[in-house]
Amino acid sequence: MKKRICFLVDSIFSIGGVQRVTAVIAKELAKDCDVTIVTRDNPKLQDTTLYDLNEATISYRFFEYPDTPAWKLFCCKAYSYLYRRRLPQTRATSALYSHSSFPSEKRDALAAELQHGRYDVIVGVHAPLAVRLAACRRQLGQTRLVGWIHNSYEALFGEDSLYIGPELRKHYEYQLSRLDTTVVLSHDDARKYSLPVQVIYNPLTVRPGKPSAGTSKKFLAVGRFSWKHKGFDLLIKAFHLFAQHDSEWTLDLVGEGVEEPLYRELVRKYQLEDRVTIHPFTPDVQQYYSEAQVYVLSSRWEGFGLVLVEAMAHGLPVVSSDLPTSREIMGDFGLYFPVGDVQQLAQRLEDATRMDWRQKSNEALGIAQRFEITHIIRQWKETLDT
Repeated sequence: MKKRICFLVDSIFSIGGVQRVTAVIAKELAKDCDVTIVTRDNPKLQDTTLYDLNEATISYRFFEYPDTPAWKLFCCKAYSYLYRRRLPQTRATSALYSHSSFPSEKRDALAAELQHGRYDVIVGVHAPLAVRLAACRRQLGQTRLVGWIHNSYEALFGEDSLYIGPELRKHYEYQLSRLDTTVVLSHDDARKYSLPVQVIYNPLTVRPGKPSAGTSKKFLAVGRFSWKHKGFDLLIKAFHLFAQHDSEWTLDLVGEGVEEPLYRELVRKYQLEDRVTIHPFTPDVQQYYSEAQVYVLSSRWEGFGLVLVEAMAHGLPVVSSDLPTSREIMGDFGLYFPVGDVQQLAQRLEDATRMDWRQKSNEALGIAQRFEITHIIRQWKETLDT
């Protein structure tokens, strides 16, 4: 009998790196297992051509949380405030917070949905859903529960976190310890958690297109235009400094999101309309990798930095923020600059125009092979079978 595996996600039929990676892993597992994706997407958004999900036999279930009564919601919010601001961070107070932040109506509804599938393994994708999955531990009995964290530890729990924040660090660790295992994306992150975690890198998620010829004089950056994350604002400012001493190289940004107006304003401010082009997201992102000469990752933080692998799979040398995950993926291959340092990023752009491009390109192709799906899926199967 095939193993029954469920991925619990906030969304699968929308654009994002987490969605793409989840789709790739789910499709590969569906070759040998019965795979279901439980999503909070609107059913009207279902489009299995996105991420080529139509290439695999996967079941989809659409889930929506019920409302919590107003009186109960008020009490829950009151305790949640006390926990985050006043109470000691203990297992007992954390257990109560798991009820106030995820009231019984919602918890029981989610547990009932997951019980319906009689799954052998359930994977909670992203930290908040992993914690909600942990809250259903009792109702789900012997089902193997796995958390899959896609942000770096610092992005989740650092002082400047836009996601969770330091006041909930212990709560998340207490609750994640109730799962059978938690998957993180780097050894650097694994060292920071106070509970056992397992490291599984993300695989290459696109079929590489034609390798770059290295003659276009184009820098490329790809990613969601989310608040502060990818640092494309830093990249435009650095390219402005670089362009004061260069008249040939251009910059392509590919993606979409809330920061796009900021990027366009910066392009106008620095009069770079002829040098910087902002392109919308496309499923055929390979064309941009193939046409570029150097890839630039300017992120302020990364859970993994999958675009680095995609870029190297097209033979692109890389300029990158000096992030632990970048070092873990590329070693000494990358041209690194201190995170957020616009001056040093501009210098690295200039350095990239003078490198031995062919040698770096060949090295990039070799590194990318380590992240092929055949290597990564073996680790996933071992994790789900344990």
